[in-house]
Amino acid sequence: MSDREKLAANALRALAIDAVEAAKSGHPGMPMGMADVATALFARHLKFEAASPDWFDRDRFVLSAGHGSMLLYGLLHLCGYPDMTLDELKRFRQLNSRTAGHPEYGHAPGIETTTGPLGQGLANAVGMAMAEAHLAARFGAELCDHRTWVIAGDGCLMEGVSHEAIALAGALKLKKLIVLWDDNSISIDGPVSLADRTDQKKRFEAAGWRVLACDGHDAASIEAALTDAKTSDRPVMIACKTIIGFGAPKKAGTKSAHGEPLGPEEAAAAKAALGWTAGPFEIPEDVRAFWSEVGKRGLSERKAWEQRLASAGGETQRAFLEAVEGDVPEAAQEALAAHTRKMAETKPAMATRASSGAALEAIFAAYPALIGGSADLTGSVNTLVKGTPVYSAEDYGGRYVHFGVREHGMAAAMNGLALHGGVVPYGGTFLVFSDYSRPSIRLAALMGIRVVHVLTHDSIGLGEDGPTHQPVEHLAALRAIPNLHVFRPCDAVEAAECWALALARRDGPSALALSRQATPGLRGEAKDNLSARGAYELLPATGGEARVSLFSTGTEVAIAVAARDLLQKEGLPTRVVSAPCFALFEEQDEDYVASVIGEAESIVAVEAGVSQGWADLIGPCGFVGMWSFGASAPAKDAYRHFGITAEDVAAAAKELL
Repeated sequence: MSDREKLAANALRALAIDAVEAAKSGHPGMPMGMADVATALFARHLKFEAASPDWFDRDRFVLSAGHGSMLLYGLLHLCGYPDMTLDELKRFRQLNSRTAGHPEYGHAPGIETTTGPLGQGLANAVGMAMAEAHLAARFGAELCDHRTWVIAGDGCLMEGVSHEAIALAGALKLKKLIVLWDDNSISIDGPVSLADRTDQKKRFEAAGWRVLACDGHDAASIEAALTDAKTSDRPVMIACKTIIGFGAPKKAGTKSAHGEPLGPEEAAAAKAALGWTAGPFEIPEDVRAFWSEVGKRGLSERKAWEQRLASAGGETQRAFLEAVEGDVPEAAQEALAAHTRKMAETKPAMATRASSGAALEAIFAAYPALIGGSADLTGSVNTLVKGTPVYSAEDYGGRYVHFGVREHGMAAAMNGLALHGGVVPYGGTFLVFSDYSRPSIRLAALMGIRVVHVLTHDSIGLGEDGPTHQPVEHLAALRAIPNLHVFRPCDAVEAAECWALALARRDGPSALALSRQATPGLRGEAKDNLSARGAYELLPATGGEARVSLFSTGTEVAIAVAARDLLQKEGLPTRVVSAPCFALFEEQDEDYVASVIGEAESIVAVEAGVSQGWADLIGPCGFVGMWSFGASAPAKDAYRHFGITAEDVAAAAKELL
């Protein structure tokens, strides 16, 4: 490493020391340890241009070890990325700064994903590499030819999601995915060996990766590994042997360098040991000049790519830009609208998982950016459109992914697919297994990205598989995640409407909760997307002002309709409200909400789940639903056993009169 490059790396170390000291909290050790590797990567291997941070064919860089965020912020600042000013570095970890404690997508250009929960960035990167391979197969290397680079730490590799992600990437032979493992052998509690003695190199090799190694503080060793990695025919892991807190005389190589400021005395001693004489947050002009050149290094490549895009054939260019912009094509919208009208006319009795599959089939051909799959449940979750080629190492142009029994890895990869752009991901599993996906669903909501989770077998109605598979608390748990739209359609019309809403939504994820058992068609018109209001009156009261209002979702709406019939026969005017999406209903104006809730003296919510959330949505109400775990039994027997029948609903309504 040249003297100039050593100074450049030490600038990253100094900024990390200064920012953590100023904030009086943070993680200086990882940036100090990986500064040499990061400098070599950005200076000679990463394809990017700081002035054009959203250039589509840039390499993606993911800091999976998000606690070391000052490494990323320092790189972005020194390379000249917009918005990452020196003042932002000085405001590290402060309210409303762009330099949050862990990198947050959307806070500043160059932050490709939100990381911090360890392993998530690594798993996101698998999705990014999948998207690159797919778009290269669709549009050619002239328009899509880039790599995904990851810095991951020991903690990332201990988290379970890393196992799922690594195995998936190995099976798919994602050769443009390169993981730089910060092999410093230290975690918060102390040596990694306190809890883990895994041979990570053999682990990656067993999953089908190529494994390289380098001395993370030796320029020639780092350069050789990075250069070699780019020639691989499969994903690469480079074990970068580093010293956490490199340069700190007393704390280097110890847990004390991991998650706390060095302290004024050790910070000064570290800078002295590194030969860094500039003051806090001061960068010498020659160092700034070095990094400025690095930030401009991709200019010619970016211009050449833009020329290739401009020279592409009209249809290729149009399709590429449509994919990148991400809007739902007009033809797809029309196809789904026609399907919705057909469902309203025919009112088929079918499981809402089948209704979802039919809606997906109606739109799929007209929406080539859609790419989906399931966690080894294809036949059960209805996510495969007949005739769709499988995405595989042999055909990256396929649009259906067999994720394997890996809900967490699937959900995290879906986030990566969405973050990369050019594709719109969806993935299916059972609703009960959303527990496995939840960390990634939460991060999708935090980032505000479009992914669609198809969650079937949504209640005790799945029957004989029993309480291990019957979701009870899951609807409430998912609805508790801010910015997640949870849809539970009652029939084929609502299922199509909910798909339309999920795909049109650009600022957050959606989850479709769908039934295994058949349910009757209830909606006879589809002029407007009524599900867009979150809740609406499905059937009015007749014979006078409503004395009873029944609110419900999913398959229980049909039970509410049957209960209405019983109550109407007894001379009790009863209305039914379908509430497919709580979050959307909460966004409506006060007048609309008041009109839907109404003024009936008896209000009852009906849902085969726990009651949490209903009173917040519609006010004090009776509830017919689940108060315990389910039981293994045929669906009809289970509903009777737990008291979720039309007769039970009617009785509950009358008790409130």
